[in-house]
Amino acid sequence: MSVTETTPHSSPTTTLLAELRGVGPERAAQLARLELRTVAHLLLHRPHRYEDRRRVHEIAALKLDEAATVRGRIIALGVKRYAGGLKSVFEFILDDGSARLHCRWWNLPFMEHYFRQGDEVLVYGKINLLKPRTIDHPETEVIENGVDNSIHLNRIAPIYRLTEGLTQRWLRALIWHTLRQFGRIITDPWPMLKLPDFPSRIEAVQMLHFPDEIAEAEKARQRLALDEFIEMQVAIQGRRRNLQAKAQGWPCAGDDTFVRPFLSQLGFQLTAAQTRVVRELRKDMGGTQPMRRLLQGDVGSGKTVVAACCALMALESGFNVALMAPTEILAQQHFQNFRRWFEPLGISVDLWTGSHKTSKARKETNLQIPARNPQASTLVIGTHALIEDSFTQEKLGLVIIDEQHKFGVTQREKLVRKGHFPHLVVMTATPIPRTLGLTLYGDLDISVIDESPPGRGPVRTFVRSADRLPKVWAFIRGKLAEGRQAYVIYPRVEDGGKNQLKAVVQEWAGLRKELEPYQVGLLHGRLRAEEKESVMAAFRAHSIHVLLATSLVEVGVDIPNATIMLIENAGQFGLAQLHQLRGRIGRGDQESFCILVASRKTKEAERRLEILAGTNDGFRIAEADLELRGPGDLLGQQQSGLPPLVFGDLAKDVALVERARGLAATIPEVR
Repeated sequence: MSVTETTPHSSPTTTLLAELRGVGPERAAQLARLELRTVAHLLLHRPHRYEDRRRVHEIAALKLDEAATVRGRIIALGVKRYAGGLKSVFEFILDDGSARLHCRWWNLPFMEHYFRQGDEVLVYGKINLLKPRTIDHPETEVIENGVDNSIHLNRIAPIYRLTEGLTQRWLRALIWHTLRQFGRIITDPWPMLKLPDFPSRIEAVQMLHFPDEIAEAEKARQRLALDEFIEMQVAIQGRRRNLQAKAQGWPCAGDDTFVRPFLSQLGFQLTAAQTRVVRELRKDMGGTQPMRRLLQGDVGSGKTVVAACCALMALESGFNVALMAPTEILAQQHFQNFRRWFEPLGISVDLWTGSHKTSKARKETNLQIPARNPQASTLVIGTHALIEDSFTQEKLGLVIIDEQHKFGVTQREKLVRKGHFPHLVVMTATPIPRTLGLTLYGDLDISVIDESPPGRGPVRTFVRSADRLPKVWAFIRGKLAEGRQAYVIYPRVEDGGKNQLKAVVQEWAGLRKELEPYQVGLLHGRLRAEEKESVMAAFRAHSIHVLLATSLVEVGVDIPNATIMLIENAGQFGLAQLHQLRGRIGRGDQESFCILVASRKTKEAERRLEILAGTNDGFRIAEADLELRGPGDLLGQQQSGLPPLVFGDLAKDVALVERARGLAATIPEVR
């Protein structure tokens, strides 16, 4: 399709839709509900699908559960009410000469105001009954006489998201006429870039709405997605260049004063992957620019030891280090581990959380620091409390953020600003699909620990229905008798609600009876910090055999003797979260077992559980999770810091993201 008539008088970006002919205040309000306020918004309103109206099916040829478009006249219609008038069904019967089709809308009686007997109607949907042929809640469009039907018929027609009061025909016609008026003043945002294999932006917008072939619509989407990705990469690379221009890196490569004795006291050797990553970090920390690096590794790959080496380099160089964790449980665990590692080296380790500040922590834990070098610096481990105004740290040379996906970009920057451009390493045990690595973490260099420490027992995963629970409990009792420990995870703290989801508080008494004489501990987010610490200490000491918990334990908890993970109502958890929970077992040399219990499963939940049972590879799981849920659900838009994408698809557009990254680097004066 070509646009031949234009009257450019203002920018599409600034022209309000209310100023267009045929768009009054009421229509403008309806469009605003779709977040369409300007011409630019309208022209980038992406169709959610297309109908090939060059091929309209006969009603007699329709097949069960196959989507198709038909065209006919309404020969009868009406509303039937039942259940004392509380419920209803509106129905019309369509006839195209080959057969009749019943179209029904349940509990939407106002639908009768949109149709009249004798109307010619296009209907799109899937047949769900054959006797009589019936479609429930189809998409419809009344064919109006005297209207330019070349916009709507005998073509590939765009189908848009609507809101109450708007019809497909009206919105499609508005976009058609707006394209004719404003189309030629659409300009390429990056005119210096050569894209011979893509349409221009104006061609892409035209093809998006009125393609000659379905393939054109996909090509248009790719071009507009590329524009989105380039804009994103320009911003990411601009931030990085701005940092490089303004900041001088602290000399934090160290001299092995602490690193060498630390490694010798570990009792095991680093894997080749850990050694490689430690060298990458050392090189960055000795460079002229502040390190900005993402440390990525699957659950149990040994990121904490690498982070410890990184911290020691900064401490050797005379700088302080801050490590932020998302929960008090994980912060407390890090505190205990780093104290055990660092105190023999004469290094002070402090705790700073909502309930434990440094002085209080020293008193409550009887913190005894051996005679230390007065020049030695301090490692402070904390939670979100580290970004509060009350926490300050002189000579902050390194910031480490654990489980980065639990924090927002703003929180990360807030902690970094506690120092003067300190080095930064963010860690995640949630493997990042490549597209997210290039976008969400595009301003960071990426190190991957792609190898697990030797001597870890295998983890086997099983999906079971609720009726198999008696056998599951018998299996768990057998493992407890062998001296092993177990996690039992429920999705809620209290009150299973209408969905009958199991909740830890209600199930605790029953579980204690089920597993007696073994001790069952209870852990959830509503407990006071000291209660959580007491439960975790008892579980580590093996005085608690089974830990009944919510997903609070999904990050960082490390109990090598725990070899069983039972997750009830597993279909309620996301794929990445299930993988994180499973990562709490398999941390010793014993074979471990993850049992996913789910009764009523949606197709999506069933797919998630199948994926988890089929692989322990976190990277494959992350790619599948991105494909199933998309980046918005996977990360949370606010957490990710990413602008919303209209055309880009981070689950399948990795080639476009990589190309955009290269193109953005060639744009002079990147913002």
